[in-house]
Amino acid sequence: MELPKFKYSPNAYDLDIFKEVDGVCSICNEQRSLKYVSSFYSIDKPDYICPWCIVNGQTAEKYKGDFNDYCGIEGVSPDPNDPEPTIAKELLLEITNKTPSYFSWQQEVWLTHCNEPCAFIGYADSQSIEPFLNELKDDIENSGIPTKYITRRLTKDSDLGAYLFQCVKCEQHRLHIDFI
Repeated sequence: MELPKFKYSPNAYDLDIFKEVDGVCSICNEQRSLKYVSSFYSIDKPDYICPWCIVNGQTAEKYKGDFNDYCGIEGVSPDPNDPEPTIAKELLLEITNKTPSYFSWQQEVWLTHCNEPCAFIGYADSQSIEPFLNELKDDIENSGIPTKYITRRLTKDSDLGAYLFQCVKCEQHRLHIDFI
């Protein structure tokens, strides 16, 4: 059976958020061999989540939970007095309810561009972002981290986490950085 694809996480199966574990999915009750092991925020925790129940929204619906925090999406404010985001609500809900999360040091942040959520490409280091430095200039300069550290010494196993995104419309790259 072909694995489902995630529009906003095209490399999900390469991110260590799914593990090869035989079991029965807590949502669809099907025997599966790929278990989701990253963030899912709900009161009740399912024992086993398969990728099919993420992409179709059944996990979020059944457990009234989220894979990604709604207010963690760039441009979404928890303040009800702030203006509504310019991104269509159904796209925001696809990030929270139908897109697997990623491992981060702090709370996950989902970047946006062209009035749409970006696709999470993967964990970044200085070498992987080098081809995109011109595109990432604003994100790097606004990170509060010295530019030289990011461009020369950033590793995937340091106390600084870097997360590479790409706009699904114009293909512009974005970078989110956080600390332990």
